[in-house]
Amino acid sequence: MKLGRVLLLFIIYNSSAQQKPFETIYFDFDKYTLTSAQAQVVNTFIKTIDTTQVESIQIYGYCDDRGTDDYNIKLSQDRVNTIQNLLVLHGLKQSKIVIIEGKGRIILRSDTVENLYETRMRNRRVDIIVVKKNRFGKEVHSSFKDKLKVGDKICVESILFDLGSAKLTYSAKKELDKMAIALLKHKNIRFEIRGHVCCTPEIYSDGIDKATKDRKLSWNRAKTVFDYLSSKKVSKNRMTYQGCGNKFPLKKGDHFDRRVEFLITKI
Repeated sequence: MKLGRVLLLFIIYNSSAQQKPFETIYFDFDKYTLTSAQAQVVNTFIKTIDTTQVESIQIYGYCDDRGTDDYNIKLSQDRVNTIQNLLVLHGLKQSKIVIIEGKGRIILRSDTVENLYETRMRNRRVDIIVVKKNRFGKEVHSSFKDKLKVGDKICVESILFDLGSAKLTYSAKKELDKMAIALLKHKNIRFEIRGHVCCTPEIYSDGIDKATKDRKLSWNRAKTVFDYLSSKKVSKNRMTYQGCGNKFPLKKGDHFDRRVEFLITKI
């Protein structure tokens, strides 16, 4: 089988009887359509999903380092759209797909990368992440140092925000600095940053960010943490983010709902 056609199946759970929360589909060079073999990887993955237990689905697309930024952003988005359409065609609800993002090319230095051809091949991909209902909130930890498994959450009470704000407080930055150190030691952990809000009427799904005036406060909080950890050398490829609005109040007081949490998506 030619390397340009090889399909690398990435499995988190060893048992085929378990629902797989993560799949990677690899594309041929400069292509966003699927061969029949590549499409079969998606079809097989869909058959493993118990749709009654799906909370959300995220799709991220990538390209290798050749070509311009603009071209590769569009190509990665076209790849994401191809996978999204296939998922919906096979019965997965569009409303469950909460993130559809083409991230463009993954920059490499050819003089520092071994097996450059294979590395570029692996970067021509789309990642699908399935977050299951039955794992959400089951086990909550206070640190990335704890023994973790896919589906666990990390919630730190010092990473909180002021009312209507997505700016990090001094105490939040101190805690994130500690997290960054732990994450740089535990490079196998991938996670989603989830932003939350308080004090928002039920008719609205999110709060208003006083700085930007848009109703994306929970998303902005999650993005702020994403950017901060990235500035501390935590790879963006390990992180995703989304806003949960006011859907998951802790019922411990408004102060604790102005928070971010970290959902483990891969170990």
